[in-house]
Amino acid sequence: MRFGPLRHLGLPFVMLLVACGTQPTPQPTAVPSTSTPSPTAQQAVELTATPVEPPAAGGAGLPLPTVRDDLFASSGICATCHTQLIDGAGSDVSMDTAWRSSMMANAARDPYWQGAVRAETLSNPPYQAVIEDKCATCHTAMARFSEAAAGGEGRLLDDGYLDPQHASHTLAMDGVSCTVCHQIQPDGLGEDDSFSGGFVISTELPPDQRVAFGQFPIGMGMARTMQASSGFVPVQGLHVEQAELCATCHTLYTPFLDASGQIAGELPEQVPYLEWQASSIGETLSCQGCHMPTAEASVLLSSQGAGRPRSPFYQHTFVGGNAYMLNVLSTFGDELAVTASDAQFQDKATRTLQQLEQGSASLALEGLVVGDSTLTADVVVESMAGHKFPTGFPARRVWIHFAVQDASGAIVFESGAVNGDGSIAGNNNDADPGSFEPHYLVIENPEQVQIYEAVMGDTEGQPTTTLLRGAGYLKDNRLLPAGFDKTAVEADIAVRGTAMDDEDFLGETDTVRFVVALNGAEGPFTVTAELLYQSIGFRWADNLSQHDVLEAARFLTYYEQVPNRPALVASTTRQVE
Repeated sequence: MRFGPLRHLGLPFVMLLVACGTQPTPQPTAVPSTSTPSPTAQQAVELTATPVEPPAAGGAGLPLPTVRDDLFASSGICATCHTQLIDGAGSDVSMDTAWRSSMMANAARDPYWQGAVRAETLSNPPYQAVIEDKCATCHTAMARFSEAAAGGEGRLLDDGYLDPQHASHTLAMDGVSCTVCHQIQPDGLGEDDSFSGGFVISTELPPDQRVAFGQFPIGMGMARTMQASSGFVPVQGLHVEQAELCATCHTLYTPFLDASGQIAGELPEQVPYLEWQASSIGETLSCQGCHMPTAEASVLLSSQGAGRPRSPFYQHTFVGGNAYMLNVLSTFGDELAVTASDAQFQDKATRTLQQLEQGSASLALEGLVVGDSTLTADVVVESMAGHKFPTGFPARRVWIHFAVQDASGAIVFESGAVNGDGSIAGNNNDADPGSFEPHYLVIENPEQVQIYEAVMGDTEGQPTTTLLRGAGYLKDNRLLPAGFDKTAVEADIAVRGTAMDDEDFLGETDTVRFVVALNGAEGPFTVTAELLYQSIGFRWADNLSQHDVLEAARFLTYYEQVPNRPALVASTTRQVE
């Protein structure tokens, strides 16, 4: 084993999920069902043709907190000086403005994460304390690190950090805040011990002399100003620009339990850093290069005092792909006490959709041929991501929605339509938790869907969405980054299932052939292919209904009110006689 089993337990949701939720809401009278009738084929085409809409502007958001302990200061203290920053194009690139609507800022507020933590503890009661402590390591990093430094363990549920009455609640709910990342030491970054929340932060420096690492050298005058206002001394540390810093929490191994409830091994639950290392992109671009895009020209680092503009300035946007949770966060922001305004969520949603549309993957239709009774088309998908796509928490999935219409506009064939409840028509796993859709080379039946995903299996070989039962992957055909050699990589990032034997499933590309029986339909035929993305697949949401508890019921209530429409990554349409 790469790690000791208990040390890497937990963290059931990647920190890059945008989240929503600090304050508890009243217990619903019943756990709602997420099942809804399936639409007709024509309705499904119309549904998926509409991209996810950004939230409407409105709410102002709460002020950033201004609390501290001996090791950390909350984001509001840092924002005092690092706000009202303007780049060369006149755009607001303030650190607080960009960060507060991010997944990082809301890591502790995510209602799905809170529901998943509760579900894991109910499914594995003997390990509740260990689960909560490990999940708190990155999601409520400041509160838990201080607790651990004092010899204690992190606690989330019941009387833990998520309780507004807990002494560390405010610090905990500030999520992955400024003085977490900027205090991480370069020691051991990229090594096994640094993964799964194994970052190193000094506990020896006094509260008024703590070091905050940044990419630029800072003059003595500005350093004294920052120390006087925040208690932190700025020090140049180029490791803040390296992927290895992000890998401390975004490389996660979790132990798994066998049928008797005993620890039997460990699972590479999410390892985008290792995927990135195996790509050719890793030679030229770090995580920050995509998820913290640089501002136009130079930027003054502080709105207080003297200084000179610096470049490159990495914006603290932390853009990922979770457009769905952004909508949840905005919709329920007031009751969940978020600190971002709806305008800030609007901006983040727009950036998120742009990232998905422009930096994730593309597709093309090739080899369109109409015979006497069939239409044949090759859908070629090309990944542009620096890691597998999708990556991170295994609830995420990407799939091909393919449709053929005849001369009258009637649907002749459709694969991968989306139902109103967020499930995929024809997907075995959405219909039956004990089954899943295989990787396809050829699709001839509307019930077949090409879904790029990681499907966990337990020690008995059955699909599962319970992390501590995930003994391995029954399927992993997620799109590979450029330069990724599936025949040569380590087991932790290997391709699993029939995609391993698919000769055109390679680094950067996959080709799927669709063979459509025309059944007498007349052309010309319109052929449409879409690549769709969900950050929370239907099965992962619906399985929370097994637990009649507040956290699960609350998320499912949100899930019913905010449709889980997929984000449109790419699309193409061609007509053929």
